[in-house]
Amino acid sequence: MEHRRIAIIRERLQAEADPDRAKAAQAYMKSSMPVLGVRVPVVRRIVLATAKEIPFGSPSELRDNVRLLWREATWREERYAAIDLTSLKSVAKDLEMLPLYEEIIRTGAWWDFVDGVSDRICALLQHHRSTLTPLLRTWASDEDFWIRRAAITSQLKAKSATDQELLAAALDANLADQEFFIRKAIGWTLREYAKTDPQWVRSYVESRRTRLSPLSLREAMKHLG
Repeated sequence: MEHRRIAIIRERLQAEADPDRAKAAQAYMKSSMPVLGVRVPVVRRIVLATAKEIPFGSPSELRDNVRLLWREATWREERYAAIDLTSLKSVAKDLEMLPLYEEIIRTGAWWDFVDGVSDRICALLQHHRSTLTPLLRTWASDEDFWIRRAAITSQLKAKSATDQELLAAALDANLADQEFFIRKAIGWTLREYAKTDPQWVRSYVESRRTRLSPLSLREAMKHLG
């Protein structure tokens, strides 16, 4: 059954391929993995429709499908499809998804894959704080900067449920990093949280102004003046 489901997803992705768009998308993403040129909303629609037609019998079955589709992907959109499968409600609170998200981050090693599981990690944090909080603090200092980016962006959609101490810890651990994708993540995260608590963001920025990169500072203050 799982192979049939994956085969259908692959066939439908192939049917939506756009060679002209693929060339531009591959150049934009700087992707060594071939690209079909299927738009992200179309990938998501295919995945959700297939999952509805062939429902998963258990979270374990879903994890197996995600793992197989991710590891055996020959097209970038197949990896997007694997990530889209993790959006199903049956695994939204499932802590056993965490090793799979970590695999996606470490082996995907690019912003679209890493950011694709950011809100999944955020959801797990809301339901498993005692497990996720210390883990994300560890991730914030990991040797892999993509794991660190995931720690920084893990509360992008938390809004009023944001753990400010965890947020500050993740940011502080990376202020000196020269990596563009880290500096961008710091600014992006602060900019988003400013929509919920602008005073906290202003205070954070003022207390660390000399340590924030110009890019992070510019992004953080974009809507604060």
